[in-house]
Amino acid sequence: MFDNITTNELAIKMQASNLKLIDVREDYEFDEGHVPGALNLPLSQLLSDYQQLDTATPYYLICRSGARSANAATFLTQQGYQVTNVTGGMLAWNGVVE
Repeated sequence: MFDNITTNELAIKMQASNLKLIDVREDYEFDEGHVPGALNLPLSQLLSDYQQLDTATPYYLICRSGARSANAATFLTQQGYQVTNVTGGMLAWNGVVE
């Protein structure tokens, strides 16, 4: 099981610490605008590329609405990663976008 966090809670946590945020949207979506500092690891590539992630690092996952990041969170949790899903995704993000 994984935790969920709202975009407002994420923004507060980002001010307090240097957390690891992974955007699981496709490259073209990421390029159209993303949370500053986010790493792009599309859900379509997650199965083949997830092992590049550190199992000791907690990750926050975001997508457009929260559905793909929830799928990614389920998978990564099963692989032994500590992850938190950002509910509402970029649709709910009110912060700066790069």
